[in-house]
Amino acid sequence: MLCPPHLLPPNDKPAVMAVAPCQVTVASTAAPAAGRGDRRHAIESLDASAVRKLTPLRGRIEQRALESDASLQYVVYVPSRGGADAPILVTVHGISRNAWEQVSMFAPYAERAGVVLVAPLYEYKRFPRYQRLTANERGESPVEVMEAIVAEVARTTGASGDRLHLFGFSGGGQFVHRYAMAYPDRVAGYVVGSAGWYTFPDAQRRYPYGARYSRRLQMGGFELDRFLGVPGWVLVGERDVYEGTAMRKTDRVMTEQGLSRVERGIRWVDAVNARAVELGLAAPVRFELLPRSPHSFRRSMRRGELGQRVFGHLFGLVESAARTAELRGKPSSGPDGRGAG
Repeated sequence: MLCPPHLLPPNDKPAVMAVAPCQVTVASTAAPAAGRGDRRHAIESLDASAVRKLTPLRGRIEQRALESDASLQYVVYVPSRGGADAPILVTVHGISRNAWEQVSMFAPYAERAGVVLVAPLYEYKRFPRYQRLTANERGESPVEVMEAIVAEVARTTGASGDRLHLFGFSGGGQFVHRYAMAYPDRVAGYVVGSAGWYTFPDAQRRYPYGARYSRRLQMGGFELDRFLGVPGWVLVGERDVYEGTAMRKTDRVMTEQGLSRVERGIRWVDAVNARAVELGLAAPVRFELLPRSPHSFRRSMRRGELGQRVFGHLFGLVESAARTAELRGKPSSGPDGRGAG
């Protein structure tokens, strides 16, 4: 059964809602529980029978189960004006699995821009390496999971699922830039937030380090000229320079890509743009530092204007300084009543 909604204090702003495992209403300004960036933890399984199967509610954040497989879940936000013909922004979590946090903090921007937000939830035990796009031990592809979720959201909301806008933070940034390389015709634009390491546009190195096809992983062989026509941005916090934040630290990656996420992001952007110039194309990717931001999605939103940058780059949303400060806000609690991690 669905639980009855909790009442809001009188002065709270409009609520967000989750319907898994029960219907929960929390203030959009509710303070989250403490979290530390991309800390690894498994997401508890939710009671799929309690997840709403109807069309997503307008102006509400919901965690839902995929109709074709209730064990696969996602978070969605549809603006109050509705989703008909709206663009879709797929936002991909890192290893903290903070899909709810990303959607709740992006929702005010999506409302202003008229964008439908979708965040797949990749359970740790089931998809431990979703960042690489490769299938799990069952043969399940994280790409196919995302595509099924997008197709369902497009069908139930009327949003346009032909070409996607993508954002990913940390491990999600790895997923996003690799997806853009593998499926450039599906991508209208992408933003990579603080990825730990990258696949370089080098046809001589095997995937996931380069673009050459890997038989073992069954991935690679990308059409780089098509990928280089897709606009992208790499955003990294200026304080995201420490190794102890779940960053890949193999000798190969440290030597080839750099010692910090800042250095690795710059090297990847330079490599992509250099390859584009070699092919007679315009440089497609830009790098930006987020002021006062460590390796934390939440702090990058509050301090580094991450939300304004993502929606400005992808959708042309322009906000005044006062409005941007208002939109930063705080993430709502997740459907289990806890703050995001």
